[in-house]
Amino acid sequence: MIQSINVRLGLRENWPQFALLVLINAFVGGMVGIERTVVPLIGSEEFHIASTTLIVSFIASFGVVKAFANLISGPMADLWGRKRVLILGWLIGIPVPFMIIWAPNWEWVIAANALLGINQGLAWSMTVIMKVDLVGPKSRGLAVGLNEFAGYLAVGLTAFVTGYLASVYGLRPIPIYLGIVYAFLGTVLSILLVRDTRDHVRLEASSRPEQTASIGFREVFALASFKDRNLFAAAQAGLVNNLNDGMSWGIFPLFFASFGLGVERIGILKAAYPATWGILQIATGPLSDRWGRKGLIVAGMWVQAAGLFLTALTRSFEWWLLASLLIGLGTAMVYPSLIAAVSDAAHPTWRARALSVYRFWRDLGYAIGALSAGLIADRFGLAWAIASVAALTFVSGTIVAFAMRERPPSEAR
Repeated sequence: MIQSINVRLGLRENWPQFALLVLINAFVGGMVGIERTVVPLIGSEEFHIASTTLIVSFIASFGVVKAFANLISGPMADLWGRKRVLILGWLIGIPVPFMIIWAPNWEWVIAANALLGINQGLAWSMTVIMKVDLVGPKSRGLAVGLNEFAGYLAVGLTAFVTGYLASVYGLRPIPIYLGIVYAFLGTVLSILLVRDTRDHVRLEASSRPEQTASIGFREVFALASFKDRNLFAAAQAGLVNNLNDGMSWGIFPLFFASFGLGVERIGILKAAYPATWGILQIATGPLSDRWGRKGLIVAGMWVQAAGLFLTALTRSFEWWLLASLLIGLGTAMVYPSLIAAVSDAAHPTWRARALSVYRFWRDLGYAIGALSAGLIADRFGLAWAIASVAALTFVSGTIVAFAMRERPPSEAR
């Protein structure tokens, strides 16, 4: 274990370990990217599932399991250490690509996504928490932005590559081989090179003696869910943000295909959104450190809503591409700002648990978005499902505008 006397906070002071965690989170994101384009089409084209709700059920299993994995990841990290939880997440994710490749029925795909939810809930949570631990309070937005940049750029690039491979070689198994590579590299690097960051937490906590009162997980859950107005605003915005992401994951490929778009062009659209989301977080994360969190969150939710409305109301590839870029831009404004806002409001001694509660509510949105959009689509059509989620996203941004109090940068630090 690293001795506390040698521990320092800051990105420059910890850049080798920080860069390693950025790379590992790219592999975490790639595990989700293998599914963004091809898995909904596997349900409709290979298993001939007519019900949209049933097709998106794999996203619901992913979202519910990931939400609860997020919820326990914080207490596990405080009890066992960040590195052990990260490795556990990778070990649980290894079977996922094999199960999708060999799936004889849709139930196998749903089960694979339950394991993927645990993998993402544990592994992605740890890369976020460990980066925040390393950099200290003044660069949280930058740390989160770089983490989410790596993860969602990998989601986008993998969605594009799998779409291309599927257009040439078919939906299975060639496109899913990428997941085997990601799982192997992520597991090996986590075991051999990652170091735990709990000493960094102790160092930061020692500089804030006025807030060292110990609180239990039940109180942290209440604070992060509804008792603290900033944490409440962040939790509901995170839930709605991933609600529209869950909807787009399941509904967009079916919506685009219904107008005759081929799998390669669907892959481009499915890549544009997370790639834009990922790349722009390099800028929006640091901007939230300078400008504050609230304005970026509110504006980002409204930009997402505009992109979703544009998708629902148009019928051409060019308009859909513009809409995907808008959704990616809005999400890039929101995502790192929300995690940084939660980190600002939480004391270092219970920050991991607060982030786990926030991520619980945020990723529950995957299941709610997929199932509600599927039900609306089956009853009223795919365009109505997209438009209804757009309206909800706009309302969520308005809630943040009224409920969240901006913390001055000096206070957050």
